[in-house]
Amino acid sequence: MLHKQSTAGQLTAGLAALAAVALAAAPALAQTETKLDTGDTAWMLTSTALVLMMTIPGVALFYGGMVRKMNVLSVVMQSFAITCLVTVLWMIYGYSLAFAGEGAYLGDLSQFLMSAMTVDGLSGTIPESVFAMFQLTFAIITVALITGAVVDRMKFSSVLVFAALWMTFVYVPVAHWVWGAGGFLGGAGVLDFAGGTVVHINAGIAGLVACLVVGKREGYGAANMAPHNLVLSVIGASLLWVGWFGFNAGSAVAAGGAAGMAMAVTQIATAGAALAWMLVEWLVRGKPSVLGIVSGAVAGLVAITPASGFVAPGGALMIGVAAGLVCFFSATTVKNALRYDDSLDAFGVHGVGGIVGALLTGVFAVAAVGGEGKSGLIDGNPGQILTQLYGIGVTLVYCAVVTFVVLKVTSLITGGLRVKEEVERDGLDFGLHGETIH
Repeated sequence: MLHKQSTAGQLTAGLAALAAVALAAAPALAQTETKLDTGDTAWMLTSTALVLMMTIPGVALFYGGMVRKMNVLSVVMQSFAITCLVTVLWMIYGYSLAFAGEGAYLGDLSQFLMSAMTVDGLSGTIPESVFAMFQLTFAIITVALITGAVVDRMKFSSVLVFAALWMTFVYVPVAHWVWGAGGFLGGAGVLDFAGGTVVHINAGIAGLVACLVVGKREGYGAANMAPHNLVLSVIGASLLWVGWFGFNAGSAVAAGGAAGMAMAVTQIATAGAALAWMLVEWLVRGKPSVLGIVSGAVAGLVAITPASGFVAPGGALMIGVAAGLVCFFSATTVKNALRYDDSLDAFGVHGVGGIVGALLTGVFAVAAVGGEGKSGLIDGNPGQILTQLYGIGVTLVYCAVVTFVVLKVTSLITGGLRVKEEVERDGLDFGLHGETIH
């Protein structure tokens, strides 16, 4: 009996000791969770550089190769200047309004001029400075993508004013709604891992509104407006493909399994979309084009963006194939039937591809990968599809209305959106920048 009591006493004492050790270790564990992780930091530094590469030179070359030779410098100039302008505005107030504070609709100005940012400040396991620059590259490419809808006829001054206003009144709020602390779309359970809503639907709808407001290019439908150098476009699309690994896998904000799966599904969806576009074009038009396969690849990249942190490889392939098929008809049949001049298919590829991807995220997201929305572990839960539609609808309506207002304000500030007729006829390179290529 005494032996049993002694044993029980020893067991109790042992448990008490273990509890004491656990309590003592708790603060250390808490500190470990918020400690700088050099592996995560290295990956996010790399991802930031990759996403910046997507705009300069990726979008610059992709768009530059698809315009006529007399306008190529104007197009690459737009991408480069937007990179500079958005960077400065993001530093002054954009980052703060998008990611500081916990408002439902907008952040606050606690990071105005990034004045509260320190060397030791963290965002999770990475420096806040790295997180801020990573998010900056998303803002840059979103604005740059819009220009593809209005190349060959929009004044450079109007592009700059529009870029500043649109980033302020459209991109920053929508980014906060989806990704910011307290954002109402994120709080409603809308799934957007890397920017299908924030970047692509936003840019695509803005591009559609812009091309309708600015109007068609002179001679559209009659003059030869074939791409002047598709090799540039292939190089640009290839840089986009490679850079997109930073875009999607980087959105895991850590060097772990989620980043690995995001990279895998990005590659699979892109290849599937490129092949789908190529094959359907081959069947419909008799020949598979270089422009077609690279456009299909971009459509796949766009569509997998919102889903990349939530879907398995099988779902990624289905999303890619769907995007390739739908975007092909959107950029060809639908655009030709409705006769709007979305010059480089900003809406046909990014807008439509973003909608396809955001919607199919609700279809193919799986709990085992990370697809957990307001409806719980979804695995194809119809409730998540409705939530995705809600996010699409809110973004579409807000972006369309505010973009229209921003264009009208821009026109008032710059004295019109379009270049003079003779400048458009002779080329924007020399007319706006005093330079040409030979």
